[in-house]
Amino acid sequence: MSQPTNDASAPHPRVIALLNQKGGVGKTTSTVNIGAALAEMGKRVCLIDMDPQGHLSLHLGLDGESVGDTVYELLLEPDVPLEQVVVKVRPDLDCVPSRVDLAAAEIELANAPDRLKRLGAKFAPHMLDYDYILLDCPPSLGTLTLNALSMAQEVYVPMQAHFLAMQGFSKLLETVGEVCRNGVNTDLKVSGVILCMHEKHSTLVREVVGELDGFFEENRGNPLLSPFAKVLRPAIRKNIKLAEAPSFGQTIFDYAPWCPGALDYRTLAERIIAQLETDPTDEVSSVTSSHTDSAVVASDSEVRESQEAPETDIESNEMAAPQAKTESSDQPDQPDQPDHPDEPDSVVQIDPPVAAGTISVEPRTRSSDETVTPKSKNSG
Repeated sequence: MSQPTNDASAPHPRVIALLNQKGGVGKTTSTVNIGAALAEMGKRVCLIDMDPQGHLSLHLGLDGESVGDTVYELLLEPDVPLEQVVVKVRPDLDCVPSRVDLAAAEIELANAPDRLKRLGAKFAPHMLDYDYILLDCPPSLGTLTLNALSMAQEVYVPMQAHFLAMQGFSKLLETVGEVCRNGVNTDLKVSGVILCMHEKHSTLVREVVGELDGFFEENRGNPLLSPFAKVLRPAIRKNIKLAEAPSFGQTIFDYAPWCPGALDYRTLAERIIAQLETDPTDEVSSVTSSHTDSAVVASDSEVRESQEAPETDIESNEMAAPQAKTESSDQPDQPDQPDHPDEPDSVVQIDPPVAAGTISVEPRTRSSDETVTPKSKNSG
């Protein structure tokens, strides 16, 4: 593991949980590729796979059955230290893998008084080894997710800009409120929404994004939201390469480094870094002010081609990552494969929720000029 930094201005890493109580929304894909992009930029990153399905581990080419100790042993065995579980994927990118027996931890930890704090306790001596810790949470609110939320400082919500996703986001805010009110983590904040599998030309998508933008603007000062919370740009466009990369055990930057998905995730990672490094209202003490802003640069020919047709993100004056050059043999973009296909929404509430900030969602009728895209069986 890397040596701790001596920078007194950075006593802790930035610890981010990626959470959505619905499966198949691009959560694992986002955790892997945001983490890989941050590592490319020189940040020291640790990815934690909190899902018994182990999709994050598989995405990185790690088979939970053969890597040795996993997050299961980290939670259940007091004598297993973090360094015995961490797998070094590449320079600056570590992973704490998972495997299917992690599902049993929910039952085995049921009567343990410290069951919600075990993950944080194991990481506490090693916090200075990292600049960013990203937790891929399962799509339910159980002991595993609560361990992640008790350790995290921020929550990012990967989602598709669909009508039902609005209601799901409101419920997720209620969940974060319950985590705070019940003392699991009183400082937890929602820092933003990550739009995945994005179709910007859909009328419905534009309406949902506008509603989300309005919600964050109207709820400035909400104690459940970070001061810089917003819908992050660029949205992650639908891209078949993002669906193919996990089957090769690779990040998108290894598999197709200049496809639209790679460009979008690089830009998104840069803006996640910039949220705290440039925001004067920073209330999170976990990020060093000395982060570097280096990024991987395309070859001259790729840069010239990408600059010819920049793409403007919807409902925003910011420029999204440019469309990359593709070979004529490439397949057309398709929806990303879901992280948890056919998995129902699951919310286990701690106490009856009290909404701290909700989004008003009205049933809508289809306008005559709206384009309707049939839903894929595999889409979240």
